[in-house]
Amino acid sequence: MKSRLPILLSLILVALVVTATAQVKSSRAELDALISREGKTPPAWFKDTPLNYPKSLDLTWPMKPPQGWDNQKNVGQFVWDVVNPNPSRWREGVKLMHHLLTLHKDDPEKRERAMLTLCHMHHDLLEDYARAAFWYRAVGVEKAPEEYARSAVILAECYWRLGYRDEAFGLLLKVPPSLSQAKLLGDMGETERALKMALAEADDDPQGYAALTAGDACRQAGRYQDALKHYQKVLDIEVPAKNPNGRLLKNHNRAEANVSAIKAFELFDPKQVADGKHIAASQGYEGPVEVTVTMKSGRIEAVAVTKHREKQFYSAISDTTAKIITKQSVKGVDTTSNATITSEAIINATAKALANRKSSD
Repeated sequence: MKSRLPILLSLILVALVVTATAQVKSSRAELDALISREGKTPPAWFKDTPLNYPKSLDLTWPMKPPQGWDNQKNVGQFVWDVVNPNPSRWREGVKLMHHLLTLHKDDPEKRERAMLTLCHMHHDLLEDYARAAFWYRAVGVEKAPEEYARSAVILAECYWRLGYRDEAFGLLLKVPPSLSQAKLLGDMGETERALKMALAEADDDPQGYAALTAGDACRQAGRYQDALKHYQKVLDIEVPAKNPNGRLLKNHNRAEANVSAIKAFELFDPKQVADGKHIAASQGYEGPVEVTVTMKSGRIEAVAVTKHREKQFYSAISDTTAKIITKQSVKGVDTTSNATITSEAIINATAKALANRKSSD
């Protein structure tokens, strides 16, 4: 029996390796099938969505638009000014991009631009991660992740949001390090990797983005004292009294709001908050974001953004409020990609509203 034991153990090991390999292949196959199925099938709303755009819009979509801003003529500016800030126009935006794909079927550059815009719309606006992944793959992002580094990080997020963490992580390993990658790693719970990547950028970051990203990763992991230290590093960067740097000033405001929110939400238990509506605001990208939190029987019943001046908020307003209700807390809520500042403001305002405890009714 003893002489056969090593052989038996070897056979078991081989079986385990084969099983693990099969599971990985199965996981990849399932992901591929999901993305292919969803991407090749129009959304249920697509057929009934009108093709709605100004007659003045220049559908030739020149790669370099004329000087000056005209959102009724230039396609990119129409998407930025009219489609992105208006959820009622998001589906129409998708319809328009498909129309442009057809119009420019023989122009590879314009087709790629339309596909990348579809990626943005499905990911940032509609949170349709399978279709976003489909179009990123159609562009060639997965085959050339170094060339499309920023898009590759978003594609990895799509995989993660769809439940395929290993595939997401494998793709990230092929992408050059960046703060956007560090942010995603923090959301995925890879805190140490996120910190290492963010802090590697700190010496060449006079505006505080690296320290903010490190603070966000620690906050997401519940390491609040570490988060406060990183946010303090942003606050330690001196803002010139004359001609202050706009980005640094915004990052100062973000760091201050994050510090205040952490100190606020560490002090309360939602079960101790009075029933009724609780209102507070926190600094967003364009200005204060006001949130009304409704409490009932010790539970967060609703979170609503009641006032804001954000323009490119994407899905942050619906996404972040839903996460807070699901978690019944602001702790561990990850911010919405590409609308981080707005999402962060909603989290911070909710923390402040609940910390007030007393009902505004």
